[in-house]
Amino acid sequence: MPPRRLVPAAVLCAVLAATSAHAQTPKPAAEAPNAVSPVLILPPTLPPKLVSTYPAQDQTVEPGILILKAAFDQQMSPTAWNYAPAPGAEPLDCVKTPRLLSDQKTFVLICRVLAGRTYGVTFNAQRPGGFSNLGENPAQTASLTFKVENADPVTTLRRAMELAGLRADQTPVQEAPRASPAGG
Repeated sequence: MPPRRLVPAAVLCAVLAATSAHAQTPKPAAEAPNAVSPVLILPPTLPPKLVSTYPAQDQTVEPGILILKAAFDQQMSPTAWNYAPAPGAEPLDCVKTPRLLSDQKTFVLICRVLAGRTYGVTFNAQRPGGFSNLGENPAQTASLTFKVENADPVTTLRRAMELAGLRADQTPVQEAPRASPAGG
């Protein structure tokens, strides 16, 4: 064989070897897509409005246990609220934290009222914060005053709930979760 033919054969072998090696080289793994945490974007909202209360403005109620009920026109945040005494009226004697009912619009708060007095409460008396919708837009400030008659007092939670128009599953007291048995 003439030496000329060896050179092209050697070049051919080198090219084939390089192509074969390139074909066996593993391809880099595709990059994982960027992980994005879920974000809830809510459109701007109007401030929530108080649409109904129990007792109603200037209503006369029985003394004893009272369930103050405040319903708003929008779904509300369960952890955002504030209330204070209304000017010129007796402050309410209530538990500190209201409970948001399952309709997500109505708060209930258990209180004690005494006969012959006029009580008042201001919702969102302090800014910032207070009762707010899910978009963290605070409700408009609203006040409520009502009178308590001289009558036999309401002494049971059940009766107070009936007067406020609440069902049995709408208790103003939130139950603590059951403790799990030890080791289980």
